Amino acid sequence: MSEAISALKGASHTGFATVAEAGLTGMISIRADLKSKALAKALKGLGLSTPGQRKVITADGRSVAWMSPDELLLICSYDEAPGLSQSLSEALAKEHSLVTNVSDARAMFTVSGEKGDEVLMKLCPVDFVTFPEGEMRRTRAAQVAAALWRSGPQELSVICFRSVAAYMLGLLEVSSRKGGEIF
Repeated sequence: MSEAISALKGASHTGFATVAEAGLTGMISIRADLKSKALAKALKGLGLSTPGQRKVITADGRSVAWMSPDELLLICSYDEAPGLSQSLSEALAKEHSLVTNVSDARAMFTVSGEKGDEVLMKLCPVDFVTFPEGEMRRTRAAQVAAALWRSGPQELSVICFRSVAAYMLGLLEVSSRKGGEIF
């Protein structure tokens, strides 16, 4: 069996903000009726609850994010994702649902620092001035589909497809340079 590696092996760049690939991160897509009692019970067993529209709930090193009216994204450690995916599948087996470990199909980045918002302001059509902590947005960063949220007072987390991770890092890196200069 091959060794798991993240898309960019933790690459980072520091400009007026620090941009870094988050490394191996567990991500589980849950498609189900978000009002399901079985889903609520399964999440409660993880110390979480079903988030409201565009919200992210974090507890005990795990987060669950609202992605659409019938989709959640559970973010956890990479090593626990297969087991959690299996247990969630079993908990929702009697319901119309789909639980998929998408850890190896996604890449996650953090943008941190006092001016971290400015990096993403250059790329995304989101009003970061009013963007609260704990709110998830699905948007575009330049031409890349992305999901992002304010994961801390001076930190934003960004998720994209692994296949465009190098391009996303390049976008974030250039945007973190003063004036966005290429050279």
